[in-house]
Amino acid sequence: MNDARIRYEVRENVAYVMLARAPVNALDLEMVHAIHDALRRAGSDANVRAIVVTSALENVFCAGMDIHMANNSTALQIREFLYEFYITTMDIQYSMPKPIIASINGPARGAGMTIAITCDVIVAADDIDLAYPEINVGQIPAIHYVHLPRQISRHKAFELLFGGAAIPAVEARDLGLINRLVPREQLNAETSAMAKLFTQKSPTVMALARQSFMRANDMDYRRNIENQIETFCNVFSTEDGREGLRAFVEKRQPQWRGR
Repeated sequence: MNDARIRYEVRENVAYVMLARAPVNALDLEMVHAIHDALRRAGSDANVRAIVVTSALENVFCAGMDIHMANNSTALQIREFLYEFYITTMDIQYSMPKPIIASINGPARGAGMTIAITCDVIVAADDIDLAYPEINVGQIPAIHYVHLPRQISRHKAFELLFGGAAIPAVEARDLGLINRLVPREQLNAETSAMAKLFTQKSPTVMALARQSFMRANDMDYRRNIENQIETFCNVFSTEDGREGLRAFVEKRQPQWRGR
């Protein structure tokens, strides 16, 4: 499975799902579907015992949702996108019988962070940075309202989600957002070593244990995400929400009107 958006390879019992939509791996509905297809393929392949999600582009992991798509979408179309991206992705991950590693080789923004955090483990190059910049364009990083306060402190999560500034990889690791941080030239080797560690375990025990882990940590996660989708769509429909997206595309400062 190789197309203009996703590259898929299996090497030594590891499936590599590589985002390949130049220039920045911006996510539209078609790319989300391609990611889902790749994950399902890896999940059903008996020869695959671990999965790596990474970028085929040299200097970026994922810049987030395709702003041009959003600018030309209705609220109903955005809701469809979010349900596919949030809920279907979560359902695939929830039932996946194999561990999934995010290998981040470049900046991750917004929806790119969503791809990373839905994986089980995150390995990253030490010269990247991460951000939730949606607030800067009059939008919200909805799923992370559910995820981030559970993983780091509530107050630090608020700063990142409502400030919109990027944080360096070292700080992200210290906050617990990244498992392992290595020099860029060691990223592939470190990712492969971690994947190999997982492939050496019993696939039957891994599947049962991961399903138990997911159930134990689910709680009201899905319901909370569904609530955030509704909030995102409400924000998207405001004048300020539309103005922020237009301003980003037109490369100017947004003119907030408070409505």
